[in-house]
Amino acid sequence: MTQLDTFKALLEKGNDNELLRYSLGNEYFKLDDFEQSIIHLKKAIEHKPSFSAAWKLYAKALTENKQNDEAIAAYEKGINIAEENGDIQAVKEMRVFLKRLEKD
Repeated sequence: MTQLDTFKALLEKGNDNELLRYSLGNEYFKLDDFEQSIIHLKKAIEHKPSFSAAWKLYAKALTENKQNDEAIAAYEKGINIAEENGDIQAVKEMRVFLKRLEKD
């Protein structure tokens, strides 16, 4: 049983929360299944809008899925949230990714 299978089984049992959705999104991201990654990361953010890491990975998945306008908006929102949380490293990383995206 893979990590993905484990997380999917937990979700099927009704254990729906931001960490599980983030974990599912991350596993799908690793498999280059960006559409599924986006779905789960969006749910993670809905569960906990202040989840900086979820915003960062959500924006990356949108970028990989060639949804650049949505990715830019997600990075901007994620940067604001990370700043509010005092999550300086996430702010720095998202600013770098955002600049790269805006250059394309």
